[in-house]
Amino acid sequence: MNKIATVVLACSMSLPVASPALAHHSAAAFNTQQEVKVTGTITEYKFRNPHVYMTLQIRKADGSTTAMEVEAGAASVLNGLGFNKNSLAVGDVVTITGNPGRNNPDTLILGKDLVKRDGAYYPLNIGSRSIYEARNDTATSIAGTWFSPRTEFNAFLGGSRNWPVTEKGKAAMTNVDPKATTQKDCIPIGAPALMFYPVANTITVQRDRVVMKVDWMDSERTVFLDGRKHPPAGETFLQGHSVGRWEGDTLVVETANFKEHANGLSTSLPGSTQKSLIERFRLSPDGKSLLYSGVIEDAVYLAKPVEWSGQWLYRPTMPHSNEKCDLETARQFLRN
Repeated sequence: MNKIATVVLACSMSLPVASPALAHHSAAAFNTQQEVKVTGTITEYKFRNPHVYMTLQIRKADGSTTAMEVEAGAASVLNGLGFNKNSLAVGDVVTITGNPGRNNPDTLILGKDLVKRDGAYYPLNIGSRSIYEARNDTATSIAGTWFSPRTEFNAFLGGSRNWPVTEKGKAAMTNVDPKATTQKDCIPIGAPALMFYPVANTITVQRDRVVMKVDWMDSERTVFLDGRKHPPAGETFLQGHSVGRWEGDTLVVETANFKEHANGLSTSLPGSTQKSLIERFRLSPDGKSLLYSGVIEDAVYLAKPVEWSGQWLYRPTMPHSNEKCDLETARQFLRN
């Protein structure tokens, strides 16, 4: 269970489910209070980040046909739920349950669940049920492939809405424009929110560094263990510059030198060059999860430091989707 620190927990408890499309943008273009079911033949299929899209040829009651565009979750997210690029093909007949478009309900749907003609089920949304088979594998160190469950992702982003913010932070959170997300430009959100994405996250431990490859918009973080210092303050990076040390079996990471980022702290809160992180990564006693905790500071947007803690599940056989972010696909939601 995610245990977001005191200043965060109250809000996360009041947010049972995040927006269905929160991983990239809001679901404002869809009527999430209405559920429909459509059956048709796939005529176009794009397994991409940050969204999977497909087009169905639907036969209407009067015998005519129409094209229905289906927007699904990100390839990287669906990959973690057991849906990959080979799960579907053009020509497949499928039944999809989802939410219709507000302005174009007959031609657009936000997919939630898909069933093929042979009865095979596939998830289409971050909130859909997983078909990934749970295993009892155990790790011996923080090295390996890990997966942050959707509950951890929701709790972190939901909790961030209750962080103590400065006046500038309050103004930013009051005027959030879902269409202004940096992810429409294939720029991922900042750490630590990035680290809670429900995607494959592989950690490689080397003598002088630890590399964390997050299967979301080509994200990769390197933590230097060779004793180097942070570069001069004017030298900045999207995910900052990280140096670390071992305290027993716990990796402690200090990150600074962040770039200005419109989604640097969360999907609704920017990050400044004054942002800094201290993160701790430790294997759980049973070896089945990685305990992830830390402190965020950013004097421009946060009134005081914020602590968090959560856990990732060990998934040694979970592959990365290896799908790069496609700029055209990332911006397709804007026209809906």
